[in-house]
Amino acid sequence: MQHVKIPQDRIGVLIGEGGETMREIERRAEVRLDIDSETGSVRIEKVGDPIVGLKGPDIVKAIGRGFAPEDALTLLEDDLMMFDVIDVKAASRNKSDLRRNKGRLIGEDGRTRELMEELSGASVVVYGSTLSMIGQPEQVDTVREAAEMILDGAPHGSVYSFLERRHNEMKHKGMEYHQRTD
Repeated sequence: MQHVKIPQDRIGVLIGEGGETMREIERRAEVRLDIDSETGSVRIEKVGDPIVGLKGPDIVKAIGRGFAPEDALTLLEDDLMMFDVIDVKAASRNKSDLRRNKGRLIGEDGRTRELMEELSGASVVVYGSTLSMIGQPEQVDTVREAAEMILDGAPHGSVYSFLERRHNEMKHKGMEYHQRTD
């Protein structure tokens, strides 16, 4: 059994209309959710396959960090899918620095966040004082590195070049893999 706390404004998303989302998570992740709407505390109990149930807390955390339920449920697609969070607040000196860092991570009209997503293949959400990602390890590592570059003050152009390079490397690896198996 595990406890996860999510923001108040994400509880409705976790429950879904008429409890639909909660039931879907319980069914697919083989867990039982006990949600305290007052505190945002969610108790997660494994009721089926313990390996599948391990993903339950991450699905709840991902929804709590701003992912749509269908995106959070992609964690169940294969064993390699993972969820990771960067605490932007910890990398910021004060509130105005936090605002600036979030703005740099999102980019003008959301372009930086979109490029991180497109070029890494991971899903990326900036919510509250965090940047969260869902993807395979190499995809998540790519987003994490790009985000850390931005938080360290690297120019966006350098970060975009890094993302392009990693994208091409991952594409090349994927092509090599397909060539060997054909």
